[in-house]
Amino acid sequence: MAAISASQVKELRERTGLGMMECKKALTEAGGDIEVAIENLRKNSGLKAAKKAGRTAAEGTVVTRVADDGSYGVMVEINSETDFVARDDNFKAFADKVADAFFAAKSEDVAAVMDGDLEVTREQLVQKIGENIGVRRCAVVEAPQGGLVGAYVHGGRIGVLTVLEGGNAEVAKDVAMHVAAINPTVARPDDMPQEKLDEEKAIILAQPDMAGKPENIAEKMVQGRLKKYLAENSLTEQPFVKDPNQSVAEFVKAAGGVVVGFTRFEVGEGIEKEEVDFAKEVMEQAGRS
Repeated sequence: MAAISASQVKELRERTGLGMMECKKALTEAGGDIEVAIENLRKNSGLKAAKKAGRTAAEGTVVTRVADDGSYGVMVEINSETDFVARDDNFKAFADKVADAFFAAKSEDVAAVMDGDLEVTREQLVQKIGENIGVRRCAVVEAPQGGLVGAYVHGGRIGVLTVLEGGNAEVAKDVAMHVAAINPTVARPDDMPQEKLDEEKAIILAQPDMAGKPENIAEKMVQGRLKKYLAENSLTEQPFVKDPNQSVAEFVKAAGGVVVGFTRFEVGEGIEKEEVDFAKEVMEQAGRS
């Protein structure tokens, strides 16, 4: 039997949208003939998943795992097409299995972790549910010596991992809850990218009350407003959501800790969602039946 080449698998994946393992198996059974493999896949409904692969999966869930000693944590986003499927027990079980795998691997490499049994499980779930399902991204964060990682997930849709130096698990979780609710841009003012500051400065200078101001006065006004911008968008400077009378930095300091950083995932952020005309879709399905 002829060996199946990587290029053959790649071509079949591009033409069907199916996973690597399924394509390799189909090619092996077809003796390397791509057209026969496609025909066989059609016969056994293997292309159901491929037909869904082009649809936008912008719903789903975020799952976290943190080591018992708080030394590291992982966060994974798993997507589905609809919120209804995101609440399905089979989908939730798959998401938990994926999170466990990334936690064990301590890796952000989605392709590597999903290769093998997990990819087969994903394909089977797509066949069963009838929606495109995918693992979009993973974050792995580690705590410094003497520090810890905290986690919080809100409604399955917003997940946060925080990193503290010192403090305790409850404080780290509370800070993660704050990040989920307020969505700061950076952890500390010094972390703000210069391009963001330049953009904000340009906006400030274009405001009506800046017109005609002497250069030295304008610069003082700009610096004052930039300071306010940094305070509003930096985690450490924000009023703590559970007690607005103290900043997040003050809250953490009271527990003997310092904020190091955070990672925040929100389901579907950055994905351009497909606008679906459900009435038209139903009519089209009715016409085919």
